[in-house]
Amino acid sequence: MDLIKTKLHAKHVSLGAKMVEFAGYDMPVQYPMGVLKEHLHTREKAGLFDVSHMGQCFIIANDGTFETAAKALEKLVPADIQSLEPGQQRYSQFLNEDGGILDDLMISRLGFAGHEHKLYLVVNAGCKVDDFAHMQKHLPEDVKLDIADDTLSLIALQGPKAADVLGAMNAAVKDLVFMTHTDLPLTPDMWVHVSRSGYTGEDGFEISVKHDDVERLTDLLLAHDDVEAIGLGARDSLRLEAGLCLYGHDIDTTVSPIEAGLFWSIQKHRRSGCDYLGAGRVEADIADKTTKRLVGIQPEGRAPAREHTEIQDMDGNTIGEITSGGFGPTAEAPVAMGYVARKFTKAGTPVQLIVRGKPRPATIAKLPFAPHNYHRG
Repeated sequence: MDLIKTKLHAKHVSLGAKMVEFAGYDMPVQYPMGVLKEHLHTREKAGLFDVSHMGQCFIIANDGTFETAAKALEKLVPADIQSLEPGQQRYSQFLNEDGGILDDLMISRLGFAGHEHKLYLVVNAGCKVDDFAHMQKHLPEDVKLDIADDTLSLIALQGPKAADVLGAMNAAVKDLVFMTHTDLPLTPDMWVHVSRSGYTGEDGFEISVKHDDVERLTDLLLAHDDVEAIGLGARDSLRLEAGLCLYGHDIDTTVSPIEAGLFWSIQKHRRSGCDYLGAGRVEADIADKTTKRLVGIQPEGRAPAREHTEIQDMDGNTIGEITSGGFGPTAEAPVAMGYVARKFTKAGTPVQLIVRGKPRPATIAKLPFAPHNYHRG
């Protein structure tokens, strides 16, 4: 299979990246610094990620109103979209008719003058083709989907130094708080869309930029002493420590948002009596409290617990399975997430992980494993 290359592919190779297949793309998994140091650098300074494999699109109503576009999207996600203010962003999920998660995504209402009626979405790379087809199938005829993958790249600058680095290019980015965004110039001839969000648990930004400008912007950011290029390996360990779900691992069509611990992403008035795909299961899971829940798991010792590892109670009964696991450099210990039967979800509950047929002790842990450092103002 011919792998797709982002506009930064040659840059990754020139920086000595180890390239791997991911969601049909040829992507950097690590650079010469290595995953451990890349992870710690992002926690301490600022890491730059190429996330151009993600899907970017706009939803626009033919009548030019935000209300029409928002109502159409609310048929496909459990989140409240109509209350979004210009420049505000919200996390939600696409659900199937049975309430299983098709993908999770970020939804923004543009704040740029004259464009406040438009919704901007970022979806996962491995799901984006299906997501676009899903929207085209279910959006009404008077609402159109504008896919932007052919024109826009996406990079993420994450870490405690991110605001100073990007703020040196345009101080206005420092005025953003977590889950807000704006459109502005970073140089006199380079306009970008910047959101104060990310996937690491750290303060930082995601920057949507034209294909023609992304390499120049990357060079400008990497020229800063506090910025290093970071690959998918550290991206995964960072999000795992932050307790953030990864589609295809911690969430998929077999689980609902409630089982996945995403109750917080559904605004109060959207938790009952709403007509969106999968609403019946979401309401039922809220009422019945579900039979399983996604939890943090802390294995004892130094060896990590990997995906699909069986979880047992102390009597040897199977109660669940690991969905993500690895070593947490910031936590300085193995960390994992997985689903367990509801009565075992309390933090501190002892469990057993079955590795090569032998039980290893572990404990249900409160998420996240590393504190969130989002800038909330």
